[in-house]
Amino acid sequence: MASARHVIVAGAGIAGLTAALALARAGLRVSVLEQAAKLEETGAGIQLSPNATRVLIALGLRERLAPSVMVPQAIRVMAGGSGREIVRIPLGPDAERRYGAPYWTIHRGDLQSALAAAAQTTQDIELKLGTRVEDFATHVNGITVQARYDQRVVDERGLALIGADGVWSTLSAQLQGRRSPSFRHRTAWRTLVPASAVPEEFREPLVHLWLGLDAHLVHYPVKAGRLINIVGIVHDEWKEIGWSAAGNRAEILRHFARWAWAEQARALIAIPDQWLKWALYDRKAPFRGGVGPMTLIGDAAHPMLPFLAQGAGMAIEDAAVLADMLGKYLDDPCDALRAYEGARWHRTARAQQMSRRQGRIYGLSGPEALVRNLAMRAMGGEKLRARYDWLYDWQPPERFQNAS
Repeated sequence: MASARHVIVAGAGIAGLTAALALARAGLRVSVLEQAAKLEETGAGIQLSPNATRVLIALGLRERLAPSVMVPQAIRVMAGGSGREIVRIPLGPDAERRYGAPYWTIHRGDLQSALAAAAQTTQDIELKLGTRVEDFATHVNGITVQARYDQRVVDERGLALIGADGVWSTLSAQLQGRRSPSFRHRTAWRTLVPASAVPEEFREPLVHLWLGLDAHLVHYPVKAGRLINIVGIVHDEWKEIGWSAAGNRAEILRHFARWAWAEQARALIAIPDQWLKWALYDRKAPFRGGVGPMTLIGDAAHPMLPFLAQGAGMAIEDAAVLADMLGKYLDDPCDALRAYEGARWHRTARAQQMSRRQGRIYGLSGPEALVRNLAMRAMGGEKLRARYDWLYDWQPPERFQNAS
C-alpha cells in the first residue's frame, strides 16, 4: 500500500521543485520524477514579482537566491521608434515596502538550481532523474504511476500525482477532452550577452521594455549583473514546438527594421551572434477537473503568454495553494485537489486574459501607439504600477506567509 503521506510530482522544473518544497513544508513525503538525466542550466531570464518571491522567501530560499538575483529599481518603458523613454514604473525598495516582498530578476537556471539544491537537502524529498512518467492508474488506495528509467518500466505509488511537466505535458495530453495549446502567431527570441558588451545605460538595474512596430524587446541584468538577458518577441508564423531552436542575428534584425526601430535597440540586438527562439502557445482557459487523485500545476495547467511576466509566478503560487490543500485535507486527496483547482481557476484565468490583453497593447502601431504612449506618460509610473496591485499583492496560505 502506498504511504498515506506520499505524493508524486512529474517534472523538476520551477513548478515541480517548488511544489515539492511546499508539500514537504506541509508534512508530506515527495518523489519528483524528472525525465532529464541531469538538471542543466537552460532557459532565459525571468522576472519574479512579489506574489512569487514571498512564497520563495517563506520556503527559506532568500539567502540561497541572494547571490543570483538582481533587484531592478524600475521598469523603463521605451518608445521603439524614437528610442525615447516613455515612463518609469518604480520597483526596488519602494515596491518591497508597498507589497511586503521584493521584485527580482534571475536566470531561470539559477532559480532551478537553487530549488533543486534545497530539495536535495530536504529529508522528505527524493529527486529521481532520468525517469520519464508515461502513464498512471487510480485505485482505491491512491494512484500508481508508470515510469521509464534506464529502459526499464518502474512503478511508483502514492496518494496523489501532480503533473508539473510543462506546456506540452504528457499527463495533460492523457486527460479526456483536453485540447492542445494554441499557437498565438508570435515567436520569442532570447540570448545572453556579457554586461561589458552593452552600453552603460543598459547595465543599470532596470527592466527595459521597448514597444515598437510588430515587436517588443525586453532586457535586464541577471547573474548578479554579469550578464544581460535579452528577449525579443515578434509576430511570426514559425510554430515549431520546443524551447531551443537556433536563430541568428540577421533573422531577428529583419523583425526590427531600421526604418521602424531606434538605432540603440538595433545595436543591442546586433551584439550576439546566436539566438535561441521558441513559438508562443497558450490555452484559452486554465485546467479544471483532474482525474481522481491527479492534477496539474504551472504551464501544464495554464500556459500563458509572457506579456505579464507571470509564467513562473503563477506556478509558484500554484505550489503553495496545492500543498496547503493537501496538507489540510490529507484524508481525502481527491477533494483536496478539486479544492486547489477551484481556488486557482479564476486567478490564473485572469492572468492568462491580462497577458493576452497586454500583448495587444504592446503591439499597437501608428496613431494608436502614439495615444498609448501619451496615456502612459500622463498616467505616470506609480499609477501604472497600481494597476498591478491585484497581481503583486496576492497572499499565499498562512503557512507560506512567514519568511524563514
